[in-house]
Amino acid sequence: MVQSMRETERKYAVPSSSDTSWLSDASWLSRLERVEGVAAVVDRGPEELEAVYYDTADLRLSGSSATLRRRTGGSDAGWHLKLPLPGDSREEIQSVLTDADAAADTGAGADAVPDAMLDLTVSRTRGARLTPVVRIRSTREVRHLVDAEGTLRAALNIDMVRAEFLRAEGRRTAWNEVEVELAEGADPALLDAVDKRLRKKGIARAQSPSKLARALDETAPAAQAVGADQSGDLDLIPGSAGEQVLAYVREQIRILTALDPAVRRDRPDSVHKMRVACRRLRSCLRTYRSVLDRGVTDPIRAELKWLAGELGAERDQEVLMERLTDRIHVLPEELVLGPVVARLQTWNGVRGTESHQRTLDALGSRRYLTLLDSLATLVEQPPLRAKARKKAGKVMARAVLKEYDRLAGRMTPALDLSPGPKRDVALHDARKAAKKVRYATEVARPALGKPAKRLGRRVKAVQKVLGDHQDSVVARGTIRDQAVAAQAVGEAGFTWGLLYGAERAVAHDREQEVPAAWESASAPPLRKRLRP
Repeated sequence: MVQSMRETERKYAVPSSSDTSWLSDASWLSRLERVEGVAAVVDRGPEELEAVYYDTADLRLSGSSATLRRRTGGSDAGWHLKLPLPGDSREEIQSVLTDADAAADTGAGADAVPDAMLDLTVSRTRGARLTPVVRIRSTREVRHLVDAEGTLRAALNIDMVRAEFLRAEGRRTAWNEVEVELAEGADPALLDAVDKRLRKKGIARAQSPSKLARALDETAPAAQAVGADQSGDLDLIPGSAGEQVLAYVREQIRILTALDPAVRRDRPDSVHKMRVACRRLRSCLRTYRSVLDRGVTDPIRAELKWLAGELGAERDQEVLMERLTDRIHVLPEELVLGPVVARLQTWNGVRGTESHQRTLDALGSRRYLTLLDSLATLVEQPPLRAKARKKAGKVMARAVLKEYDRLAGRMTPALDLSPGPKRDVALHDARKAAKKVRYATEVARPALGKPAKRLGRRVKAVQKVLGDHQDSVVARGTIRDQAVAAQAVGEAGFTWGLLYGAERAVAHDREQEVPAAWESASAPPLRKRLRP
């Protein structure tokens, strides 16, 4: 069983000398009592901590700013996986030590990482084996910064750290540091106030983001340095099409990788965001085939389509359930006849469980690991074409306009069709084309500026109208199925009929809105505006 929490902290470097008594000097610690919101600094005594950090042979976890450790000592002994969040925060996922863990030696032989933790590292390790890499021992003096009621606002830890590299040719190192960790619910401004006091004492922010990063920097052989550029000499000038496309691709891969643990734990909106990252990547690789060789990228696009499809079952279920629930809630109570809500909840329980398991099966498959390897290779050894070295403006304007022409080629005939199933399908195809244009403008925005941003915004409006129309089409199919099932067991079908009629009205309204939205996105000066 794992649990997670948000950890917000700052680390500070202090001189490494034999005399560290001043670190515990009450004179400077008492200055922290002058910080607004802090009434006292309470000595909580010393702790002896030992942590063994795990990583792959090529340090894939560390390279993605994540850490996995097995800690003993202190109040939170166990397995800790730390994942990066914006600013000073990280998500810390904890798993308690088992009896086997407690009996094991914390040295290099204790490498049985719990399955739950292994699953949460897969997107970063790509299935590579995790083994001990660094042991860190810390003698910690703990001070609690409390308010007038004695409530903990932050913990100030003074650490004397000793680290050793556990693999061949490793060294040892030692340093002192101060760590300030915000308590749950405390005002983040407290960190700034404490920061000001520490700086006056000559204690500056640490250069390394974590103990592990510093330990690796000072003890690991040069060949295993974290964060080394593995992409080779790409010979891309700043502002080139290749540079900008690769920057976008790297960011979407980072997002996809970061979302994997949240999807596995069924975090809200995580499936949707991961699916969108897949779509953005697919669209970028398609639109900018003049920059990256499609002989390499087309197979990756096919696998991204597969992954998005597996995620789609769960996401589509979420969207549909939310839509139908909202429709029922706005109905007057006297118009909800029969066990409509119960039937819907039962249906969602079965479908939701099945769709989430489908997601987990996909993320646990060899096919997914192969895709992750392909994405890593794509950015490390990008298949650049000649236009990758050209200035981004012309290359990207041409690519965006090509996607726009495809959208126009779908939108115009769709609007000429009469309402009905054929038009529904045509409008859905136009919606997918609108997404591709929008994503193309996202990649091009650094080069094309406001014209690309404006086009993206207008196409998004088209996409939104078409999306609501398509959601209505899907919802009507589900409503009809539920009505048939209800009728088969003698339940009233009145409310299901109301819901069906409401969705038909929504579809009609959206179809009336499409022409105006499309006219705004297809203004005559479009090509002139996008000219670099």
